[in-house]
Amino acid sequence: MGRKRCVGADCSKMAAGCCGVKKQKLSGSSGSGGPGGAGSGVPGTGHCGSDLGIGPPSAVVVGSVNRANGLGGPGGSSSSNTNSLSPTPGGYNSTALSSNHSPGPGSCSGGRKMVVSAEMCCFCFDVLYCHLYGYQPPRTPRFTNDPYPLFVTWKIGRDKRLRGCIGTFSAMNLHSGLREYTLTSALKDSRFPPMTRDELPRLFCSVSLLTNFEDVGDYLDWEVGVHGIRIEFFNEKGSKRTATYLPEVAKEQGWDHIQTIDSLLRKGGYKAPITNDFRKTIKLTRYRSEKVTMSYADYIAHRQHHHYQNGIGHPLPPYNHYS
Repeated sequence: MGRKRCVGADCSKMAAGCCGVKKQKLSGSSGSGGPGGAGSGVPGTGHCGSDLGIGPPSAVVVGSVNRANGLGGPGGSSSSNTNSLSPTPGGYNSTALSSNHSPGPGSCSGGRKMVVSAEMCCFCFDVLYCHLYGYQPPRTPRFTNDPYPLFVTWKIGRDKRLRGCIGTFSAMNLHSGLREYTLTSALKDSRFPPMTRDELPRLFCSVSLLTNFEDVGDYLDWEVGVHGIRIEFFNEKGSKRTATYLPEVAKEQGWDHIQTIDSLLRKGGYKAPITNDFRKTIKLTRYRSEKVTMSYADYIAHRQHHHYQNGIGHPLPPYNHYS
């Protein structure tokens, strides 16, 4: 089973999405929802579970912070490409949250340092909060600004229902990428209405950084719960389509390899009977991710510790327990 590392331009060609499918970029049409990936025939953004063509190419749980599937990143150097609205450095440090971090399945071992961090979730919450309340955007964070493919996922309530998920397979500098996809996933996921202030206290936010892309020669050459997969195929009309699931989706749904592939094909718009011969025509890229999840409650606790240090000029939001 041949494998080819997907690096540089090859990876930048991939469209993003975590648990659903999207059509050609700029189509803007909505599709069926689902528990897991998105896809497109062109570079761009995507989301979990439906069609979407929003945003340029470039994607954390209430109660605790959880990291999963951590791997070393691409090692890109920091960039000065930060949001022009936030030129002043701000202080997002992990002191108040470090005790809540716990490695999830597939987390890196052997002392390799993870790139994803709870501060990234705090930043996403701050971006969304400032937008919903009409405050100035938060300052530029202090975590790394290296480029990564990324996803921002929002869930809501005790049962953690999906509320929005959009990301990109094109590596983006984290400061601008997280700022952009925080709002894109919260406000422009075509499966859901834009988020409102009232929903904030019940939200969970996850940040996923995608790493270790490999093209594989066998559509079964990936591990459930470890790898995310992106498939590329031609539908009945001969149009190229893509779809993806993040690493956690198949495991959460209790799917095996075939069920996951078939679900992706359906979400990618393939309507004909799925045969084993057709599955063998699929081009599959596997990847891993680093993921961190944070609740609104933990976000508020963190901000109460670091409110003035971060230079946040607006009042702390009222805290309400979700129900």
